[in-house]
Amino acid sequence: MRNSVRVSFISRGFHGRRDDDVDPKRLPPGQYETHDFPVLSAGPTPHTPLEEWTFSIVSGDDRKTWTWDELRAMPSEDVTADIHCVTRWSKFDTSWQGVSVDTLLEEVESDSPYVLAFCDGGYTTNLPLEDVSDGKAWVAYAYDGEPLEAEHGGPARLLVPHLYFWKSAKWVRGLELRDENDPGFWETYGYHSYGDPWREQRYAGD
Repeated sequence: MRNSVRVSFISRGFHGRRDDDVDPKRLPPGQYETHDFPVLSAGPTPHTPLEEWTFSIVSGDDRKTWTWDELRAMPSEDVTADIHCVTRWSKFDTSWQGVSVDTLLEEVESDSPYVLAFCDGGYTTNLPLEDVSDGKAWVAYAYDGEPLEAEHGGPARLLVPHLYFWKSAKWVRGLELRDENDPGFWETYGYHSYGDPWREQRYAGD
């Protein structure tokens, strides 16, 4: 049985439909293409001043932390990717800039197979380490050539485009390396632990 939770959603900007002209190799089952960028939030939007913002990789008692300026000084990558939301919209060819999680992980030593992303606002989400490494994930701070807006997760969000977009945690502040695949916020309330859009892994049991 799926757990349920009452959440006050903020949602705007969604105007989409399934288009028969869309390449089926790009649109996962059950999804609709949108040309907008819908905003979905489960609470108020955090606004952390950049001079107070940090990002950390935590491994046991060890913590490596970067300030905003230090993160921005790291090598960045331009990323173009299709993204797919569990609420069934997909947006093609989105353009991002950020630091590869691989670059950040080089600063720590750990054999832990999982990570828990933690964020401003108390949000968390769990992922296998292999899904945020080897060029699969970024800490993104720009979208479409502009600083990432707060409503879309700025100043920085996790970007894991091959999974449903709730795994690309907004307002991300760090990754905790873990030995167990402990559920994050939405996973606790019945969302799928992994979230592959091509397998329609929306909820536990899918």
